[in-house]
Amino acid sequence: MRYALLINERPGAYDGLDDDERAGVSARYAALMADERVIAGERLQPAATATTVRMDGGGLLVTDGPFADTKEILGGFYIVEAADLDEALELAAAIPAVRMGGSVEVRPVEVR
Repeated sequence: MRYALLINERPGAYDGLDDDERAGVSARYAALMADERVIAGERLQPAATATTVRMDGGGLLVTDGPFADTKEILGGFYIVEAADLDEALELAAAIPAVRMGGSVEVRPVEVR
């Protein structure tokens, strides 16, 4: 079954990390991409680059920035092939954002 692992980063999680620590985090993300169960994955540009579209009084409202103010920001995602939810959770637990104060939302992908 396919699962989306939605990576929610804590703003400022990388602040205070030196170059070696940043390289270590990047290496852990690269190791996940090399896992045969990972189908795709991308890091997103910062939330400040987002544009949100919603309906407002019957018309479209386009605003700069993310949809909601939250303590975490969607920073990227992986699409993985896992035997079951437990295996998907194992992959999610390996994502560095989890240990850096963020979270990973795991959702089954609807097959059409």
